[in-house]
Amino acid sequence: MNVDAFGVVVLFVLGLLIGSFTNVLIWRLPRGENIAFPPSHCPNCDHPLSPLDLVPVVSWAALGGKCRYCKAPISPRYPIIELISGVAYAAIALLFPLSSFGTGVIGLCLLFTILLAASVIDFETYTIPDELTLPGTVIGLIFGAVNGAALSPLPHFEAALRGALMGAGVLVAISLLGGWVLRRFRERLYPELPIGYQQIALALFGGVLFGGLWGSWWTALAGGAALGVISTVVNAAARRVIRIPELLTLGGSLLALAFFSARGSISLLTGLQGGLAAAGAISLLAGLYWWIGSRNDTADDDDAPGDPTAMGFGDVKLAAVIGAFLGFERLLVALAVAVVVGAVLGLIQRFTGGENKLKFGPYLAIGAVVALLWGAAIIDAYTAYLGL
Repeated sequence: MNVDAFGVVVLFVLGLLIGSFTNVLIWRLPRGENIAFPPSHCPNCDHPLSPLDLVPVVSWAALGGKCRYCKAPISPRYPIIELISGVAYAAIALLFPLSSFGTGVIGLCLLFTILLAASVIDFETYTIPDELTLPGTVIGLIFGAVNGAALSPLPHFEAALRGALMGAGVLVAISLLGGWVLRRFRERLYPELPIGYQQIALALFGGVLFGGLWGSWWTALAGGAALGVISTVVNAAARRVIRIPELLTLGGSLLALAFFSARGSISLLTGLQGGLAAAGAISLLAGLYWWIGSRNDTADDDDAPGDPTAMGFGDVKLAAVIGAFLGFERLLVALAVAVVVGAVLGLIQRFTGGENKLKFGPYLAIGAVVALLWGAAIIDAYTAYLGL
């Protein structure tokens, strides 16, 4: 057995084991439970599970889908998730042989695990835990720094950073503009303190201006993000929200892009990239602040008022993960596939009387898998069609 065939077998077994851990993530993260303690136990009788109860797929089948101790039924989702994980890991090893792509293959496997856990949790709870997306983005950047090379399936660090920031930026820009339209262009009633959508919109505006005027992605990122940080510091010092009109930030961003389009495609492109990168950076900073803050906030704010949004913030952070692991171009492929799949399944739900609330995370995950497997070919075909 050569090294690549051996790698397929090893990653299949590893995928089964990681699939078992993925079930732990799916169950515990939405409930705010520690993923390590207490050890695995039956959710019905709380009896600790022995190693014989935890063999992926085999234990469930041997026990007839029931707990050994209280005979309560065990959901078939557990072996299904384990099998999906094992098959996916083996498929990744088959398509990206270890002898050619090295440890970058492990990065792709971790991405799949994040996507799988996020999809199931989003499907069941309409939320995507920060414990998956924010560390996942950092892991993607680390793999880009360590494994990003010509023969790696992962982007190099700078491309991974662009992918993470601009991936989050695309989704949050859709959320900002869509929410503005849903509010009929009225200002937010419930701006966040000290950092939130207002600071993200300001960063978007600053990034568009700096990028279009100076033509530098790094200048646009630094300038736009600095405006968002300054606004946050001012809010924190004042201990109240200093309002920034969206007519200025969002309207100004659209006007600036229209102006730069008249100057030429390069100014328009750098302005757009700069705005998305800066908005993405402040989005991740806001996500980190909300995540840390929520650990110390025991109040139940489920009924707190909020403004209408066009895109969940968990989707924004999931896009950052995908961008960090795959790069911005393949993130765009993932987003396009997600929109098409979501539209088709949404129509099916509507005509079959299903629920109307859209869970975008699973569609974005499907798009990411398509982008991983065929993203490069899709991008090459599209650029060839445009004659680029």
